[in-house]
Amino acid sequence: MFAERMIIETDPKGKPTCLPELPPNSKMEAIFLLLEEPSTATIRQPSLVIAGKGKILGDIVSPIIPETDWDVLR
Repeated sequence: MFAERMIIETDPKGKPTCLPELPPNSKMEAIFLLLEEPSTATIRQPSLVIAGKGKILGDIVSPIIPETDWDVLR
């Protein structure tokens, strides 16, 4: 198996602006990874029904049970 990295740019409609020359009579597998975030990314917001209503009632860092009770440490 031979891998080659190619960067293909698209126009505003998502169509490739120029395709690379590929070897004739070959089978290829393509995996597409976006190099940058799309500009239309949405910011997630919590529901207004629950926003700002959470309360921290105790220590959120320390474990609830002592480490001596953990099976993984045995």
